[in-house]
Amino acid sequence: MRVIGLTGGIGCGKSLAAQYFSELGALVIDADQLARAAIERGSQGFDEAVSIFGDSILNNGDIDRKALGEIIFKNQVAKKKLEGIVHPYVRRQFEEAVASLKADETLIYEIPLLVETGAQDRFDLVITVESDLENRISRLRQRGMHISEIEARIAAQATREQRVEIADFLIENDGTEDELLRQVENIWDSLHDN
Repeated sequence: MRVIGLTGGIGCGKSLAAQYFSELGALVIDADQLARAAIERGSQGFDEAVSIFGDSILNNGDIDRKALGEIIFKNQVAKKKLEGIVHPYVRRQFEEAVASLKADETLIYEIPLLVETGAQDRFDLVITVESDLENRISRLRQRGMHISEIEARIAAQATREQRVEIADFLIENDGTEDELLRQVENIWDSLHDN
């Protein structure tokens, strides 16, 4: 049983690396997906978020993540309130997944803010996916993000150096998808040679 944190800056290619690990046999959990589930319509977190932030965060009965994001990105108190709803749910889901692992299984936990939350001690190993700034910006522009939003997101995250410092494995994602896959396979093989 091995629990591995997979991190990297926005636009570095974490999700594609996570997909490749999943195809190789890892159980992959995405912290961002858990955070979204924590406030989905019908959940206790949804009710709490609406009671704290009001109906202005709703769009067709669902939480408008962009509207909510704009509120919490500018207001630390609001951010802490949202984290108070989301983080306990995410932590519970993570702990349940770890508890259900069988002896020969590997869990890859995709967690963008691993360094920022000081979570590295929760993992047996940490892998970071890194990429040149120009490549990151290009990928994020293709997702429809504006340059000001990209710059703000990157500035709010830990630096490459901070992520690399705590990582056991570094994936450089500045080439093709096949090159990324080869790096993932090499790490997977080294994890299972022991």
